[in-house]
This record gives sequence, C-alpha cells and structure tokens, in this order.
Amino acid sequence: MSEFREPKLQEHIFEQLFEAAEISKFTQQEVRNYEDSLKHYRDLKNSIDTAKEEGHEEGKIEGKIEGKIEGKIEGKIDTAKNLISMNFETSVIVKATGLSPAQIDALR
Repeated sequence: MSEFREPKLQEHIFEQLFEAAEISKFTQQEVRNYEDSLKHYRDLKNSIDTAKEEGHEEGKIEGKIEGKIEGKIEGKIDTAKNLISMNFETSVIVKATGLSPAQIDALR
C-alpha cells in the first residue's frame, strides 16, 4: 500500500499509523488471528535470539579453551627448545614436556 502514498507519508511513523488503522478494521476473528500470528512470530524471534546468545557464549568459552590449549602447547614447545639448547637427551625432554620424540626431533 505504501507505494500509493505521498513520499512524506512513507516515513516509518506514518507506516505504523496506517498499519494500526488497518488493524482497527479487523473483525474479532481477524484480530485473534493477527494476535496469534504476532505471538508465533515473537516466540520464534525469542527462540532465535536465545540460540544466537547461547551460540555466542559457547563460542567465547570454546575460544578460551582453545587459547589455553594453544598456550600450554606453546609453553611445552618453548621448554623443549630450551632443553634442546642445553643438550638434554630426547627421552628427558619427552618426560619433561609430554611431547612425543617426533615432535621434539622436529624442533631440533
């Protein structure tokens, strides 16, 4: 309907006013159907918003966990490099860091 209105009457506030005027013409059954559709829409929107928020929080938690794991691995690698520079045997470095012999050999 808005395509037939003056451009000045197509502003958001006027659109809301015209929508309210249309709704006021509804029969009781149409009002119930309209309210049911609004309730359904709001329920869906709330579900989606909640899922987005939960996903955001889950992503933050996963990011923190991944960061901690990466930090621990980097710490083990730094320790292994230090022990390599001090000429420790691979078996000692494996015990000290928990890295595999292949991982330690790759750092040499």
